[in-house]
Amino acid sequence: MPVQRLNHAVLYVRDVERSVAFYREALGFEVVMGMRGAAFLQAPGSTNDHDLGLFQIGADAAPSGAGHTSVGLYHLAWEVDTLDELERVAGKLAELGALVGSSDHGTTKALYAKDPDGLEFEVSWLVPASLLTEEVLAARKSIRPLDLGADKERYGARTRGGVGVSIPA
Repeated sequence: MPVQRLNHAVLYVRDVERSVAFYREALGFEVVMGMRGAAFLQAPGSTNDHDLGLFQIGADAAPSGAGHTSVGLYHLAWEVDTLDELERVAGKLAELGALVGSSDHGTTKALYAKDPDGLEFEVSWLVPASLLTEEVLAARKSIRPLDLGADKERYGARTRGGVGVSIPA
């Protein structure tokens, strides 16, 4: 049987408590288990045992060289249900000074942010399968600026994203 989906991610961080506070405030994650120097968080509405593990390696840890001086993971991506939620998250990330970019990939509307250790992550909304047109599919060939207002008009602010794509129809 092939791999079905990503179950969870684990990050090395300088300060677990600082990272827990960030992911709680930015994305609404809650701690489901913790121990000295580690925490396991679950996303709101998730039925996963945990979605994110954090392991503390200390304040003297060097920044990640991934993509600059070494190979490594570029970013993780979390999906939200609606464009209204993507807009709310954009505001929260901007308020925290964590939002570093946004883009329209045709089938995916994406925000990019960095956590307190500079680790990048994405929050995205996926166009549901029923709304995928030739035009939307062709738009994957380029990256454009994100226009949430126009996307909300086109797809609906509360349209459930990812249906038939990342989640069963």
